[in-house]
Amino acid sequence: MSSHNPYNDNIKAYRDHLAVDYMPAVKSMAARLKERLPSSVDFNDLVSIGFEELVKLAKRYDPAINDNFWGYAQTRIYGAMLDFLRSLDTVSRGDRKLIKEIEKVIEKYTSKFNTEPSDEEIAEILDVDVEKVRKARTASDIYTVMPIEDQMNYFDDVSKKVEEEELIDKIMEVLEEFGEKEQMIIQLYYFEELSLKEISEILGVTESRVSQIHKKVIKKLRERLADG
Repeated sequence: MSSHNPYNDNIKAYRDHLAVDYMPAVKSMAARLKERLPSSVDFNDLVSIGFEELVKLAKRYDPAINDNFWGYAQTRIYGAMLDFLRSLDTVSRGDRKLIKEIEKVIEKYTSKFNTEPSDEEIAEILDVDVEKVRKARTASDIYTVMPIEDQMNYFDDVSKKVEEEELIDKIMEVLEEFGEKEQMIIQLYYFEELSLKEISEILGVTESRVSQIHKKVIKKLRERLADG
């Protein structure tokens, strides 16, 4: 008696096709994410990570349990890309102090000259090597695409005082104290996943202004959460 099972064959063929059918969607996801990242992050790396996760998910997908493959897969694929970005963060805890110092310099400089300082100018002001400044700023820029709760936990002063399960509620509570424009920028950037350029077009302000407001709000959020 043959053990050949037409149903199993059909499921296997269906899963094989899924990986191919959804490759364009994965590339599109990677492209959207890349728009929000520094140039040092390779688009092809994001695509490769996405494809690898797509193939894994397609192989174990059961349409009898979940009839929407992309609904099941997209969050996991995006999460795999974010995990890859987290692995690029090579800044030590000690060096994260440098990121804070850089933020202060940028805020003061921008307030005075209405433009951000260059890496060389920051290095001169802080009396540190310019490569350390570049490395710290790249790590900081990568972290800006992480979920907002990751943003808050990036520095120890927040994560020590706020339990993870309470973090989102506390973030929302603090955000209510900000103006409409600040709230909209956070909403569009972290929850709608728009780029700074797209947000600048919606709000009718420059991209650099959106960037300034975004950084200011994140800094204030960290300070408020650290204060409890």
